[in-house]
Amino acid sequence: MHYLTISFTHKNTDIKIREKLSFADETKKTNFMCTLQKSPFINETIILSTCNRVEIICSVSECSESIEYIFTKLSELSHFPKEDLEERADVYEDNGAIHHLFSVASSLDSLVIGETQIVGQLKDAFKFSVDNGFCGQKLGRAMHHTFRCAANVRASTDISKNPISVSSVAVSKAKELLGSLENIEVVVVGAGEMSRLAVQHALTSGAKVTIVNRNLENAQKLADEINSCVSVAPYSKLSDFINKYQVIFSATGAPHSVITNDMIEDVSFKRYFFDIAVPRDIEIDENDKISVYAVDDLEEIVTANLALREQQAKIAYSIVGNSTVEFFKWLQTLSVDPIIKQLRDKAKECSLKEIERAIKKGNLPLEYKENVEKILHYAFNSFLHHPTKTLKEVAEKPEADTIVQSIQEVFDINEDVTKRINMYKCEYQMGMMEKNNEI
Repeated sequence: MHYLTISFTHKNTDIKIREKLSFADETKKTNFMCTLQKSPFINETIILSTCNRVEIICSVSECSESIEYIFTKLSELSHFPKEDLEERADVYEDNGAIHHLFSVASSLDSLVIGETQIVGQLKDAFKFSVDNGFCGQKLGRAMHHTFRCAANVRASTDISKNPISVSSVAVSKAKELLGSLENIEVVVVGAGEMSRLAVQHALTSGAKVTIVNRNLENAQKLADEINSCVSVAPYSKLSDFINKYQVIFSATGAPHSVITNDMIEDVSFKRYFFDIAVPRDIEIDENDKISVYAVDDLEEIVTANLALREQQAKIAYSIVGNSTVEFFKWLQTLSVDPIIKQLRDKAKECSLKEIERAIKKGNLPLEYKENVEKILHYAFNSFLHHPTKTLKEVAEKPEADTIVQSIQEVFDINEDVTKRINMYKCEYQMGMMEKNNEI
């Protein structure tokens, strides 16, 4: 079994392609995951799709065949040439796949280093796969350790102190452009998590906020949760609001544009549209009175943020490196074959000791030693036959980890697993040296 991740992010793929690869629509995601399951090499799948990334996370029996199949199907889905997708994507296998997954969850690979949304997005992606039968024991193990690693990073560093997000960066950009948002009328289109954050940061900046959403009940619920001063409006009023107010943030998660040229009227004031959705919500022409900022346009302010958090990121990467090493060490201890072998070896060792003791005490003639050893060997094999069969049967089930660890504890089996001396171990050691030097 191998871990495999194919990654399209803001670092390697522009927004025009990312939105074609986006799986914001659950039906589209389900259909594509069903397609992947048809491959004889792909066993489990999780798809993480956000405004900044699309990650295809799999457990596979063979990497090269799986990679070829995934790129072929992504090309058919997106209508982009397979070669172009292969050139852009980052492909991670085994240790690399787990290290990347841990880094993503720890927000070290995010457009906004230290942002806190990514863990929730990963949990949603994991739950979706589990609920729909695309995720089992192998990816389940990886994801539980992923969340543990991310929690460790947050607890051990200040990387998420004063947390920021794409939404907060968009609001900061609006403040930079206008000088201040104090008493500025702001429209937020959508009522999801990105919209929630945009509303919160706009309010903190002194803006007056109106939420426009297809489902007015959801908009009102969001407004009530955040601040009683937030207004809501039905989606039918969207055209009126985008031609009335100066600042518009849009994050609907719709599979198509929601603000288009035919909705735009000529007005006397300058308007700023912030499209923080993927696929993009806004498809309008820019001119001297209209500026549009998409996710990829916010990188300059993110770069400044990165410099501030760089030192904390080094410590975080050391934690990720160590967590990667420890995960594979732990995986090795869960294989049932070594457990079965050690159970048999332990039984053999105990029986031979007792035979030697019996011979020394004169309770067993030496000439009977070989026959007694054979009898005990057959007896233990017979005794361990059913446990061996049961262990092999449960090996692929989620409860196998608990069973194996219980057997190790009950029978005092401590497998000596050699640590992997690899780039991740080195990364951990280097990070710890830097941390100690700071102290």
